[in-house]
Amino acid sequence: MANRPLTILLAGIGINLSIGVLYAWSVFKDALIADLGWTATQASTPYSVAIVVFSIATLTAGVLQDKIGPRKIIMIGGSLVGLGMIASGLLTSPTAMVLTFGIAVGTGIGFAYACVTPAAMKWWHPSKKGMVSGLIVGGFGLGAVYVAPLTKALVNSFDIQTAFVILGTGIIIVSVGLGMTVVNPPEGYKPAAPKNVATKAATAGLEMTWREMIKTRQFYFLLSMFALASSAGVMLIGTITQVANVQVGLESAVYLVGLLAVANASGRILGGIVSDKIGRVNTLIIVFLLQAANMWFFMHISTEIMLIAGAIGGAVFYGTLLSVFPSLTADYFGLKGYGANYGLVYLGWGLSGALGPVMASLSVDMTGSFNTAYAASAAMLVLAAVIAFMTKAPVAAPVAARKDAVVAAE
Repeated sequence: MANRPLTILLAGIGINLSIGVLYAWSVFKDALIADLGWTATQASTPYSVAIVVFSIATLTAGVLQDKIGPRKIIMIGGSLVGLGMIASGLLTSPTAMVLTFGIAVGTGIGFAYACVTPAAMKWWHPSKKGMVSGLIVGGFGLGAVYVAPLTKALVNSFDIQTAFVILGTGIIIVSVGLGMTVVNPPEGYKPAAPKNVATKAATAGLEMTWREMIKTRQFYFLLSMFALASSAGVMLIGTITQVANVQVGLESAVYLVGLLAVANASGRILGGIVSDKIGRVNTLIIVFLLQAANMWFFMHISTEIMLIAGAIGGAVFYGTLLSVFPSLTADYFGLKGYGANYGLVYLGWGLSGALGPVMASLSVDMTGSFNTAYAASAAMLVLAAVIAFMTKAPVAAPVAARKDAVVAAE
């Protein structure tokens, strides 16, 4: 029992690393166009569908894991990701891949991703929620660091079909194997408080079901902030090579994809740890304003060094959101119904997946540059900061929760 919290934390990181194929889609996309003769639109559609399905599946998995526990859902999710990848290698028409990758892989990622963080947080003291969340979701962001070069090597050695099959097989072995170890703590389990944290601060906050949560204004604040703020990061991740070409004249800037992945994962880990120290909402306000300034900076980028600096900042700030929002959801609405609760909050991220790319596409099509999209993103981030200033914990929560349930060293 003593080592179980660390074991489940490491398993969660490993599972997210294994299923983190979405952020490496640019490599798959290039191979589908070059090897199979697909159009750019055909090669982008499975990815777009997967993002939407991912966010919806996260909600479904959250409801299911609250009822039957995380282990079965993670194993189903890992199997779906792996089998969907294998099927993508065997059925390589654009329509088929919408089903195999967009729906099967998207569903599988949502199932596994939704379960690992809440299960791990239940094993750790509330003062460590940000750290635990940051480490686990950081694993998902780091997936592109190895998936992208590995996929490229497999495509060069074999072909895109074989690459899908090999990756799918590996995902099943790793994610299902690790998923078997992830369970909720036994009834009545209370994690020990760190030595520098007052015992009284461990008092549990408010526990809400999703039906109770959607009656609070805090839920709509979190949903809105997530959608408004994440759109900038999603836009940068999806268009960074095009931005490099349009603004700086770089014909080949694939290295930026890996750079964004590392910065994204770093932001998730650092943001979670920082939010444990200074509070979730305080962290969000700072990140919103910094990202707004970064969007303004992008309007003036003209050199490769400036582009690298802006890309790193944008990915770090975006990554922070993916660790702070899960922790803030747990702070405000508790862990008992966390799966369904965060699944609903996570729909905000799904909305950002539509907002960011659409703004970028419209901006380029209408003006020939990304400046309109940058300006719109900056305005949305400022609006998110205004909402954050108005965001307080539900009034029925204990005093500790009304202070963002962040436990500070005394």
